[in-house]
Amino acid sequence: MARTQRSVGRLGRTRGAVRGARRAWPYVLMAWERWQSLSPEERERYKTQARGFAERGKKTLDAQMRKRPPRS
Repeated sequence: MARTQRSVGRLGRTRGAVRGARRAWPYVLMAWERWQSLSPEERERYKTQARGFAERGKKTLDAQMRKRPPRS
């Protein structure tokens, strides 16, 4: 049975995702090890900072969405 164009495209995306995961894995592992070595106070500080960044990003997106004209 011949492969369809659709399955070939899916296979290429899968290979790309696997390749990206393999390349990113050492960085993910280093970040995890660093996170584990932080004190509880430092972890909480990072969490608070990340929440602030997320909130600021949400506000920015909301402001941009209000400026856009509605789609027709």
